[in-house]
Amino acid sequence: MADRHGRILAVDDNRLNRLKLARGLEQQGHRVALAEDGQQALEMLRAEPFDLVLLDIIMPELDGYQVLEAMKGDSVLREIPVIVISAVDEMESVVRCIEMGAEDYLPKPFDPVLLKARTGACLEKKRLRDQELEYLRQVASLTGAAAAVEGGTFEPESLSEVAARTDELGQLARVFQRMAREVYAREQRLRQEVRELRVEIDQMKKARQVSEITETDYFRTLRERAQRMRETNGG
Repeated sequence: MADRHGRILAVDDNRLNRLKLARGLEQQGHRVALAEDGQQALEMLRAEPFDLVLLDIIMPELDGYQVLEAMKGDSVLREIPVIVISAVDEMESVVRCIEMGAEDYLPKPFDPVLLKARTGACLEKKRLRDQELEYLRQVASLTGAAAAVEGGTFEPESLSEVAARTDELGQLARVFQRMAREVYAREQRLRQEVRELRVEIDQMKKARQVSEITETDYFRTLRERAQRMRETNGG
């Protein structure tokens, strides 16, 4: 079964609220980090990976809107789901945050059952989205391998990660790897045969050249003279 726990950042300028959130999330098995303002939250998000952010809306200096806007404008941080924290009389703020890209909201004071349900749903949604993105990345690896085969630059090991999958994509990658290795082996054999054929042709050319020389009248005359000289010297 997939791990339902995650690394969660709770952002609230109220210390008591932060501690309540941390205690409730840790009791559910999550790993929790705390930020007391929006600027600290962004610094922490850029320094280490998180699976979910619980974000207070009303904070001094950098409020929840600004943090959310900064996250959604960042190519890395925009994929992290955000649950905004709001009082009952802040529904207009909640709607604004949802329109800006927040996944859900959590009313104050925190209800443990609702906290568990909201965080669990967001983490599961992120897990499924991460799986989909990883699947698409590996599909891109497979299509890239096909282009590499056509260009003569394919390395079978480049598909090892995809081939390790147990689904249809992994099976396709393994078939592709095997076919590519077979093609590569055939190419190597053909190249070796071509090299051997070239050597044989070169040897035939040299033999023909020697034969052409030795069969000339001039060469025969030289050979006869050499024979007479050996006979004379021997005599």
